[in-house]
Parts: sequence; C-alpha cells; structure tokens
Amino acid sequence: MPLNGNSSGRRSRRWWVTALPILAAVLVLAAVWRRNDPVPVRTAIVEQTSIRSVISTNGKIEPVSNFEAHAPAATSVRRVLVKEGDFVREGQLLLVLDDADARAQAARAQTLMKAAQADLSAVERGGNQEEVLNLDAQLVKARTDRDFAQRNLDALKRLEQQGAASAGEVRDAENSLVRADAQLTLLQSKQTKRYSKPEVARVEAQRTEAQATYDAAQEVVAKSNVRAPFAGIVYSLPVKPGGFVSAGDLLLQVADLRKVLVRAFVDEPDVARLAMGDPIEITWDAMPGRVWPARVTAIPSTVRLRGARNVGETTCIVDNEDLKLLPNVNVGVTIVTAAHEHVLVVPREAVRMDDTRPYVLQVVGHELRRREVETSLSNLTQVEVTHGLSARDIIAIGSLNNKPIADGTQVKF
Repeated sequence: MPLNGNSSGRRSRRWWVTALPILAAVLVLAAVWRRNDPVPVRTAIVEQTSIRSVISTNGKIEPVSNFEAHAPAATSVRRVLVKEGDFVREGQLLLVLDDADARAQAARAQTLMKAAQADLSAVERGGNQEEVLNLDAQLVKARTDRDFAQRNLDALKRLEQQGAASAGEVRDAENSLVRADAQLTLLQSKQTKRYSKPEVARVEAQRTEAQATYDAAQEVVAKSNVRAPFAGIVYSLPVKPGGFVSAGDLLLQVADLRKVLVRAFVDEPDVARLAMGDPIEITWDAMPGRVWPARVTAIPSTVRLRGARNVGETTCIVDNEDLKLLPNVNVGVTIVTAAHEHVLVVPREAVRMDDTRPYVLQVVGHELRRREVETSLSNLTQVEVTHGLSARDIIAIGSLNNKPIADGTQVKF
C-alpha cells in the first residue's frame, strides 16, 4: 500500500508540472487576443461647411431716445392723461402737477425783482425821480451862479486896471468864484458818484437774487405741465392722480422704441476680440426662435466689475419696428468675431495636442492613423482644419468603452 500511495503522488505532481506551462501559454494567448480585439470608437466625418467664432454673453435693452420727467418740487399730482403703453405725439400734455405754491412764489419773486430793478435804475441815474429833478435844478442854479461869479470877477479886474475897483473887491470876487466852482463840482459829483461801489454791488446782488428766484419759480411752473418732447411710447408711469411726489421723484418715461440700444457685457478675456461692425445676433427667451440682427457700434474703453464678472460694455442699435423689444429686458447676445465659408470642419473633441502640435486619429480601414493638422477658427464645438485632412475623411473622437486609443489601434464602429 505505501508503495502504491507514493506512486500516485508522483503522478499528480508530474501532471501539474506539465499543465502549468500549458495554462500560462493559454493565458498569454488570451491576453494577446484581447489586446488585439478591435476597440469600439465614436467617429465623425470631416465636413466642408461654414464655421463661426463667436462670443456668447448677455445684454440689456435700453431706449435710444429716452425722456424722463421728474418732479421739480414737492407737490401732488393733479392729473394723469396717459397710461403705460400709450403712443404719444410730440408736444402732447401727459401729466399735470399742482403748481399753486410755485405760482405764488413766482409772483412774490416778480415783485421783489421789480423793486430791485427800480433800485438799480435809481443807482444808475443817481437817485429816484424826485431826487434827480431836484439835483438837476440845483445844477442849473450852480452853473448860473458860477457863470455870474466869473463875469463879476472879470468886470472887477477891468475896473481895477482903470482904478475904479479896489484889490479887496477883486479878492472877494475871486472867493465867490471859488465857492461857486466848489458847489458846482459837488453837485456834479452827486450826479455821477452818489453811490459807492459796495452800495451799487448790493443793489445789483438784490436784483440778481430776485431774478434767480423768479426764474426758478417759473421753471417749476413750466415743469408742472409735462409734455412729450418727441413722439414715442409711455413705458413707465409710477405715479397716480392725487399722489404726493417729492422733488426729483420720477413721474414718467417716454421713449421712441422703433430703435433700441442693446448694452452687451463681454467678459474680460473676450474684449480684445471685438471689432467695430462685428455682426451681432440678439435673442429673447420670451420670443423663442426670433433673432434681431445688429452690429457692434462701440468698443469697451474700460473693464469694470459687474456682479462676479469683469466685463467690458459694448453696444449696438437694433431695429424694433414692431416694438417687441422692451426697455430693461435681459437678452441673449451672440457676437460673431469671425466667419469662414466652405472650409473643412471637425468636432473640437477630435483634435488632440502633442507637444503643442495638433493632430487627429484618422480611421483607415479598421486602424487608427495619426494625422498632424493645421487649424484656424474654433468655437465651443468645432475646429476649422486648413491642412492634413480631406472632406469625407473619418476621424475618431473617442472610444466607447473608455479604452485608450492611439496611432495603430484596431477599431470597430
């Protein structure tokens, strides 16, 4: 029995020694077979079509021609003659404020202004009417007295030469002439220099202040009757008849909405791509499928923080004849910075990079071949290929089972 048992153990060990190499060979062959098993891939066909490089962002609608009326003073609203959405003609009366206080203030200011003007006229003429008449009369008398004193002196001097008048009489005549001259000079000074410069400045300041008060009151009166400066649509009307408004409160807004301005917010990295005249496409979620065309009319001159974004603002004018685009709505903005027609285009994810050189994996038969390419325009989904491929070539995008693919990989699709 022991002899038979040892023989059986030796035969078992010999079997394993023989089976192990065979099993290893089978595993290697299986691995090689699995390695060469074609990889399922997702492919794309090189197309000849058009491609656009775009900037996609958001924007806001603003009126091009806009009128805002604000309350000129604290008062109440007497009448509102329009409602939101009304089309109004140029010069049409839209809203009336209570202007009783302003009219009273204007009347008081006008009275003060007239009084100040009278004072200024008096200063310029040298006094009021009575004072001027009295002064004129005094000047006439002073000139007469002076002329008489001069003739009397001349006569006495001739008589003195003839011995008919004494030297004392001549001196008395000379003194009389000096006094007459002094009186005339005094009266002439009163006529031209009666008021000092500070007095004149004070009167002028009173007149200026009264005029300013009157003008301000008249402006309040004028602005209390709000009229349309041009034909347009009332798109904002926050007040109601009988309501109280403070100075500066918004009363209404009117705009000509046949053309509107779109203010687009372009992220900082894209600002340098903008150029005057770039085509723009405007969309609005409220009207799916509608596109309003326009072109860039302004390049950002600065970048500023808007929310969490650093943006530059560009603008465009949009035709809005049907008045569908409304002020202050948010819109989608697509700016076309470049466009090429009839070029070869591949999916962006099919283009790979190796040492900064782009290439694709072309499907040749059931094998992948590396093809270096030259590219031009690109967008979020496509890349233009200018060299290295032909139309209708098939290229690999990626494997369907997450296996890596490379030059020489066997594939199926």
